[in-house]
Amino acid sequence: MLSLELVVDYPDSKTAEAVMKALDPDNGGYVKSVISGNVITFSIEASNAGTMRNTADDLMACLKTAEEAIGITASH
Repeated sequence: MLSLELVVDYPDSKTAEAVMKALDPDNGGYVKSVISGNVITFSIEASNAGTMRNTADDLMACLKTAEEAIGITASH
């Protein structure tokens, strides 16, 4: 089993909450997310590298879209 953890730091907790709420519907069953203040930690587990890459690519695309929608740009 492969695992990946992505930690994203935002300027404030309100921004982090908005991003997390935007991503929750897409992440169900594929990505676990935990918010702590202004930091979101995303965790992915996959049985092979191809699945891991596809899930991570999808997460990054959705993360970028969510950040653009609330008016911030990804600097991570």
